[in-house]
Amino acid sequence: MRGRTVIAGIGHTAYGKHPGRDRVSLIVEAVGNALVDAGIEKSRLDGVLVKMANSEPSFLYGQRVAEALGLRPKLGCSLDQGGAANIALISYAAMAIEAGMAEAVVVCYGDTPRTGSRAVFNRPRGDEAIYGWYSVAAGYGLIHQAYRHTYDAEERGFGAVAVTCRANGARNPNAQLRKPLSMDEYLASPWVVEPLRRDDCCLVSDGAAAVIMTSAKLAREWGIRALVPILGFGQGQESWDVQHRPDLTSTMARASAETAYRMAGLGPSDIDVAQIYDCFTIAVLMTLEDYGFCKPGQAGPFCREGALPFNTSGGLLSETGTPGLQLVIEGVRQMRGTANLQVRNARHCIVSNQGGTMQTHGTLILGAPG
Repeated sequence: MRGRTVIAGIGHTAYGKHPGRDRVSLIVEAVGNALVDAGIEKSRLDGVLVKMANSEPSFLYGQRVAEALGLRPKLGCSLDQGGAANIALISYAAMAIEAGMAEAVVVCYGDTPRTGSRAVFNRPRGDEAIYGWYSVAAGYGLIHQAYRHTYDAEERGFGAVAVTCRANGARNPNAQLRKPLSMDEYLASPWVVEPLRRDDCCLVSDGAAAVIMTSAKLAREWGIRALVPILGFGQGQESWDVQHRPDLTSTMARASAETAYRMAGLGPSDIDVAQIYDCFTIAVLMTLEDYGFCKPGQAGPFCREGALPFNTSGGLLSETGTPGLQLVIEGVRQMRGTANLQVRNARHCIVSNQGGTMQTHGTLILGAPG
């Protein structure tokens, strides 16, 4: 399937606060922008795949979105894998297009946790809640602590992720948080759940994003010029909750990446730029290691050395805390050569998505047009 399916259009709303906006209306806006970007009519869309909204899961959500778009698609659903769902939906769309189930599929997501409900982020975590296990941050704090203990990791390694993402976001006119961060400021930032500092944690954001996919053959027939081929994709499911895992310092991101590399016929040394899911700084370090860019325990020094450009639009730590599709969009821009912080001569981009507390993972490898 290498290169047989392409991303033909990308679109998103403003990121940050959208008081009074419904999440479905945000999705409609993002899809409209993606259609303009692709240069095709809405009538060509015969697939609508939607990531479930974190703040308010609902029955037949995918069909509700399709109705709002004015579409009666052949293919439609909503999916919950947490933050890994967008790459999962992209992979399912690619397989459906290859199988002839649809010709043009939109993958989209929208939510309003910043001005609406944030309950999903601070809910109690099972029976352990009686011991204070509340919030997403608590689980990531445990993983962060295990990694520090196992590898004697320095705080500046985690800080390098935050400083890099914030620097990139400060230069992105569409970023929600456009304020650079120094290492001293990172080290002085307050605890959220020790050892997680405030600047280890991503933003909470309203917004929506969408990508339009079709076959390479149809894209050429329709005259789409800014197409970006999908070279490989993979998934990995940790599934077990944090307290039940035998190992807290690696994840099924390794299996996900291996599948994507094999499909693409590439390896870590072939990657020019990465968009890594940065819900927390520890997630970036572990993903870089699981993806084979450096040895276990070495991602902190790897980031401090600037060995690989990553999160060039600011990621979840600066551009928007929405879960994952913005990273795909920035990967598309890098491959088109139109990114704000364009990596020179970039030919291959790897994108990661992650859900829950590292329970689900998706990997996508994009190539340059032509």
